[in-house]
Amino acid sequence: MFNKDTRPPFSGLKGRSPKELFHTLPTPCYILDESALQKNGQILAKVAQRTGCKILLAQKAFSNYNLYPSLSPYLAGTEASGLYEARLGAEEMPGKEVHVFCGAYREDEFSELLCYADHIVFNSPRQLERFGWLAKNAGKSIGLRINPECSTQEGHDIYDPCAPGSRLGTTRAQWDGQMTPRLVEMLDGIHFHTLCEQDADALELTLKAVENLFGDILPRMKWLNLGGGHHITRPGYDVPKLEQCICATKEKWGVQIYLEPGEACALNAGYLATRVLDIVQNGQTRIAVLDASAACHMPDVIEMPYQPPLYGAGAANELPYPFHLGGPTCLSGDIIGEYSFRVPLQEGDLLLFGDMAIYTTCKNNTFNGMPLPSIFAMRADNDLQCLKKFEYSDFKSRLGG
Repeated sequence: MFNKDTRPPFSGLKGRSPKELFHTLPTPCYILDESALQKNGQILAKVAQRTGCKILLAQKAFSNYNLYPSLSPYLAGTEASGLYEARLGAEEMPGKEVHVFCGAYREDEFSELLCYADHIVFNSPRQLERFGWLAKNAGKSIGLRINPECSTQEGHDIYDPCAPGSRLGTTRAQWDGQMTPRLVEMLDGIHFHTLCEQDADALELTLKAVENLFGDILPRMKWLNLGGGHHITRPGYDVPKLEQCICATKEKWGVQIYLEPGEACALNAGYLATRVLDIVQNGQTRIAVLDASAACHMPDVIEMPYQPPLYGAGAANELPYPFHLGGPTCLSGDIIGEYSFRVPLQEGDLLLFGDMAIYTTCKNNTFNGMPLPSIFAMRADNDLQCLKKFEYSDFKSRLGG
């Protein structure tokens, strides 16, 4: 049922079919593509070289540290969302910068966090007041996340930090009411993160909003972090416009520019292999039940939501044989999407989903006691290396001692 498909999510297969490459692997399993990671890294490194910006790996999207050596040469460091990610970045990209932003820091963790992080970004003036001097006295670079109140997303409200009532970032009204001269003096930088899988035109619009609201603050800063959500390594992304935005901002305000993409680092750099367990016919609807679950193994499919690319398949009615694909859990909404095929699916067929390096291994779960998929690395020579195999003990140990 597999046909040659060289769309970006599957270009790392180099013309070989999944059945040829992965037929011996246990399913479900993730396969991380080392060559694709390196190509992404090279694109990001060129942006950094041409503009003088620094680019960080946002570990919330990709935290498979076994592959950090493939990305590390191209990046300035890592971005973390808390203590554990900060420690991971410090341990697995030694000698690189470690930045951390958290919606609210815990007092019982903060001292340990200071052992790993170089840059610490606070979400609110209150958090800055509470923990800022501890970080400053420890020699850390201090930042505050702002809310430019400029929504540029459509259809992804859950990922819009500029939505009304957002808890993320300090608005100008909050700044004016709570940022005393003493707190402003503490700051080295400003951070914003408002994009989600967007092009440089959204960044350009956001930068105008930042200038309008915080233009009087920026000249006092040493650095400006433009956050993540920049789809830099996606084919067709407007890299020249991004570089123009970076250079103009850097020149105007005299600041070091940081970007912290997660998806761009590992975009189209992984797969999820799965097999068909059963075929169910409900009225006119044909359903293939897989050994992979959207709810457990690719949760962004439900949360985002989106439909992942599938090798050799077409859209719902593009090819002669349409199927709904779903997981084996008891959740009725455990549906991956509707696809079509040149020949009917059968029990035992191997399917390969693309773009499965991001928001999968770092977000998956064991709902229904579902086993976590094994993780493999596909090296540059197509050699497959097992990085992690999960057992019953991994499920049980999460629930008790």
